[in-house]
Order: sequence, then C-alpha cells, then structure tokens
Amino acid sequence: MRLEPLYRVTFHYPEAWYVDLEGSHRLESQHFFLAEGRCEGAISGRFRGANHPRRRTDETYIPDFQGVIETDEGARVMFDFRGYGRAYPENRRQVVGFATHLSDDDRHRRLNDVVCALTGEVRSRPDGSGVDIVVDVAELVWEPLSD
Repeated sequence: MRLEPLYRVTFHYPEAWYVDLEGSHRLESQHFFLAEGRCEGAISGRFRGANHPRRRTDETYIPDFQGVIETDEGARVMFDFRGYGRAYPENRRQVVGFATHLSDDDRHRRLNDVVCALTGEVRSRPDGSGVDIVVDVAELVWEPLSD
C-alpha cells in the first residue's frame, strides 16, 4: 500500500455550539460546528460541512464530520471524516483519521470506493482572532500483497 496526496483543506468554524456533561469521572461534551473553507490539490474548491464531535474526558475530540466540496470545475464531492482530534501539543493540536468520498461526477466517481488517510493541525491565527484547521488528505492506494 502507499499514500498519494489528494488535497489539502484549510477551514474554520464560524459557528459552534456545545453541551458540557459533568459526571463523577470528569467532564465530557458534545459539540456542533459549521465549517467553511477551501481545498487545494487534485480536488480544489469550496469546502462546507458540519462536525458534531464528542469530546472525551481526556479532551480528545472524536470527529463525526460530513459535508461537501463544490469543486472549481462544478462537481460535488461529498465527504465523511472520522478519527481523533488530539489535545496536544497545545499550540498545534494534532488531527489524525480517515476519510471517504462520494460523487456522481465522472471526474471524481473513482473516489466512491477509496479510503483516505488524513493528518492535520489546529493552528492559531497570528493575529489571535481564532484558529484554522489544516488537513492533508491522501488516497490509500491498494497494492498486491507480497507472497
């Protein structure tokens, strides 16, 4: 197997809501974020989605993130991101996970049965106005197993 870069997405959450649930074993929370951003690479275009992660008591986020990429050439590519938003390091928290995609456009239909790896960071903006999430998405390419 090997990884082939597919796109980089940079996005932020202009709107967010959450509910904290405090129990005898610390605090857990459920969140809802609306995402806006842009993809660049083999898929380039407008990125929109909704993430409704749970944050565990160890402050790790468990993303449940679906949305759509409206490509520059006019296609729609739906996405589903899963994985972990790690609580460390504090200044550039890590994101790891996997993605699947779905499209009815012939230019992107091959992605309908592809699994992708993702890795990224939560980056504070230099002006202190918030954070951007930057994620690299790479296609996991199947290769024959050696005997």
